[in-house]
Amino acid sequence: MADLAELAGVSKITVSRALSESPLVNAQTRERVQALARKHGYKLNVSARNLRLRRSQTVAVIVEMKPSSERTMWDPYPLSLLGGISQELTSAGYSVLLTTRQGASHAAVQAADGLILLGQGVRQDAVRLYGKLGLPMVVWGAAGEGGDNHTVVGSDNRQGGVIAAERFLSIGRRHPVFIGNPDHPEMAQRLFGFVDELARHGIKPLLLRRDDFTLESGVDAVRSLAARKVRFDAIFACSDLLAMGAIRALVELGQSVPNDVSVIGYDDTPLGASFLPPLSSVRQNWQEGGVLLARKVLAMIHGQPVQSQMMATTLVVRST
Repeated sequence: MADLAELAGVSKITVSRALSESPLVNAQTRERVQALARKHGYKLNVSARNLRLRRSQTVAVIVEMKPSSERTMWDPYPLSLLGGISQELTSAGYSVLLTTRQGASHAAVQAADGLILLGQGVRQDAVRLYGKLGLPMVVWGAAGEGGDNHTVVGSDNRQGGVIAAERFLSIGRRHPVFIGNPDHPEMAQRLFGFVDELARHGIKPLLLRRDDFTLESGVDAVRSLAARKVRFDAIFACSDLLAMGAIRALVELGQSVPNDVSVIGYDDTPLGASFLPPLSSVRQNWQEGGVLLARKVLAMIHGQPVQSQMMATTLVVRST
């Protein structure tokens, strides 16, 4: 850089600013310095610059889920969230380091400028685990309770449960079932909204706990209800895959959807929309969520104040 400054007849700081497109250097000087740099093969040492600035220009994104043949990494969750995150971060000049829990201890993750966590884990164990890294962190999920002061972006899951209950009540359903795992904060909020709205009408839903958010798990849930001869006329599943599995089992048992049993899923996935019958589902705006996650972690990296934010959910009524 000193040699280049001498050739250009400017200071080293002017060379540095010219190469980084700083508006503090006029266009003519900037172009002259850049032309000399190209001529002599000079390139900015990004690693050295980041070391000097004590920044890696990288944000780590940890996906807290166990991919399976039924629940893949190319499903709308987490792929749509990742799309919004990547678009926003790359536009701001940051690299995205994508990993899962298995790779979270890698040195590159710990050297990142910030962290986005997709999924809070059972009883927020993932939040507590990654919070120990001491990085600016934004979490996708439900708003924390008690002493949890992490910044969270998510959908209004309680509202999602309320609108599912309202739909069942409006069509005369009085024996609803909730399928999911309320140990996850997001699922718990969906259940709370569902239960509270039904309670206002003197109805208490049956909770059917299932740990896996898969089609097979939904099939198993309905088969268990049938084996116990439980009376039910509505199912609110905390994921579309669970809902589709439930419908498959209902059809196998000779039940008509929605005449005998109404079903509502959660996430409004393309797979659910193309399912037969097309699935009614609570919609989350993952693309917008990803953008918000990225914007908030960037603000934290630059020392700006941020707040948690919940986005509205809507019920997409189709044929179930």
